[in-house]
Amino acid sequence: MKRYDVIIIGTGQATGTILGNLLEEKKSVAIVEADRVGGSCVNWGCTPTKTLIASARTAHMIKRGSDFGIEVDSYHTNFSKVMDRVNAIRNESNKGFTAWLEETVDFYPGFGTFVDAHTIAIEGTHIYGGLIVIHTGTRARVPSIPGIESVPWLDNKGILALNELPSHLLIIGGSYIGLEFAQAFRRLGSEVTLFESSPQIISKEDEDISEIARSVLEDEGIEIFTSASISSVSQKADQQISVEYQGGTITGSHLLVGAGRIPNSDGLNLSNAGVEIDERGFIIVDDTCRTSVPHIYALGDVNGRGAFTHTSVHDGQVFLSALSGGSKKISDRTLTYSLFIDPPLARVGMNEKQAKQHNIPYLVATKEMASVSRAKEKDETKGRIKILVNKDDDTIIGAAVFGVGGDEVIGMIALAMQAGLRYQTFQETVIPHPTVSELIPWVFSSLQSEA
Repeated sequence: MKRYDVIIIGTGQATGTILGNLLEEKKSVAIVEADRVGGSCVNWGCTPTKTLIASARTAHMIKRGSDFGIEVDSYHTNFSKVMDRVNAIRNESNKGFTAWLEETVDFYPGFGTFVDAHTIAIEGTHIYGGLIVIHTGTRARVPSIPGIESVPWLDNKGILALNELPSHLLIIGGSYIGLEFAQAFRRLGSEVTLFESSPQIISKEDEDISEIARSVLEDEGIEIFTSASISSVSQKADQQISVEYQGGTITGSHLLVGAGRIPNSDGLNLSNAGVEIDERGFIIVDDTCRTSVPHIYALGDVNGRGAFTHTSVHDGQVFLSALSGGSKKISDRTLTYSLFIDPPLARVGMNEKQAKQHNIPYLVATKEMASVSRAKEKDETKGRIKILVNKDDDTIIGAAVFGVGGDEVIGMIALAMQAGLRYQTFQETVIPHPTVSELIPWVFSSLQSEA
């Protein structure tokens, strides 16, 4: 049985983060991967979806050409070319990562399972790891809906394998996956109907932000049903798929399920190693990504401490810090993320819901994107800037920048929060004109007590 200093199970973005350092330290490394190298981000998440969204935005702007004085007689979506572009970009990333692994480590394609706390089995081959890193990510949760197993439903992976544009895409789930695909496929020419069981889409966000998002999507022709209780799904003789809910029955050509994620921990035989999981199957880790077994770590989505590429990368940094005796911790990070509908919704820290839940006294400042010069110049005026300030010490506790450029602007606010700066520091900062960022210092002039 071959022995390694480190075995890494899974090749998401934390793997790329830690591998270079391990190799520099002359560690012997084995990497096990049951699917495509690169994990969700490269293959089914960030890279391909944002490529698809870019094509969809191009179609949208062509359609809006006359708003800018550009007359376009006609256009059509060549979906096969759209997907060729998606596949070219994601395949390049996958191939580059794969080549690096094959050149630098012992790479084991196949599903890895624990035999004991130090031994991993891959299709009959056993290897030993002094240190083991689990980085297996998550997959789509299958909702408990009668008939779901009898229809050819798509998850975020399956929908990217389509070679024909859906005529009518039905979507279950009104959060990140559902909304991004809803808008992209609507802009490419599909009819889209979305069902969300909660009273609002993106249910974790504040109600005002959710309502703006709904307005944006409905204005583009997306049909949205909230508080939707789905009683069954079925496939008809003509291969159409029907969704039955309390308001009736809607039939479409394809069904996308985006109703949450579950961790890829259930097939690893973690009990053989003594690794503990929580009630949802996420691997329990401490603040340094260490599991209940001291030499086993869990990084990325599978540990339930983050659900984004950037949190996986940070997990990798925390892991490297732990190995070198550093002090970096998961809890050090200020959580930030973006929903890449158009315009994007970018978030950092707490929203009003969360501040109230934690009994944090706060002031709130808002500014409509319709009053931002840069947004008006680009004729992209939908959205709102919303920033929360701690009443006691004037530090920023959270923000939403929902509008053009928000996905870039949010980094500036995240930096201020990480540094513990008071909001007055923004007011003392000169930012280039004309940008969306330049309005952030002025937003604070509207600070008022929470509702």
